Amino acid sequence: MIRLEGITRSFPMADGQVTILHGIDLHVGPGEMVAIMGPSGSGKSTLMNILGCLDAPSEGRYLLDGTDVTKLSKRQLAKARGQKIGFVFQSFNLIPRTNAMRNVELPLVYNGIRRRTAKTREALERVGLGSRLKHLPSELSGGQKQRVAIARALINDPAIILADEPTGALDAKSTKEIMELFTELNAAGATIVIITHEDDVAEYCTRRIWLRDGQIRGDDKITDRRGGAERISA
Repeated sequence: MIRLEGITRSFPMADGQVTILHGIDLHVGPGEMVAIMGPSGSGKSTLMNILGCLDAPSEGRYLLDGTDVTKLSKRQLAKARGQKIGFVFQSFNLIPRTNAMRNVELPLVYNGIRRRTAKTREALERVGLGSRLKHLPSELSGGQKQRVAIARALINDPAIILADEPTGALDAKSTKEIMELFTELNAAGATIVIITHEDDVAEYCTRRIWLRDGQIRGDDKITDRRGGAERISA
């Protein structure tokens, strides 16, 4: 599903350049739920941007669902990003004056899909928000807002869900609910990569990767993961 080979990312500076990622090799298979962890400055954000096709590596190769995205044009890259990756962010990124249905259907609108209602409703029901379709973000709790964001990430049936600190703005109860939802989606076959600094979030995953100084310093399977696959009610 994801294969990084010798990924390096450098940025120009006034006195030369700084290298953030140093020859990253990484493989994430279908159906895995992976936590990428590391201290501030370890390169997590830079790696996330490359995984999400928001940035290109300076060197190396990135295969996403069998496609070498490092060889794509900007237009092709944008298309691959829209079709193959569902994004979930810490800040939800919902449009404030637009209800849950309209927020979730946005990727379909961008792709020119006209018949959207049934699929949008199904996505919200899948995350336990079938009774909140017409609610504005201001009328939802933090956990419910994140579930709207997850439904939006699922709407195009992406090859991978990429979540950047998805519980960072949530309390402990909402964090548990969101991570159990991710666990449920993973049990149904979704491939999920979560960027996090929280150990209790990583414990819901099947694998934990440690990043430090732009290099992978650890790669551990989690055999006693937390969470279950029970349906979360609204």
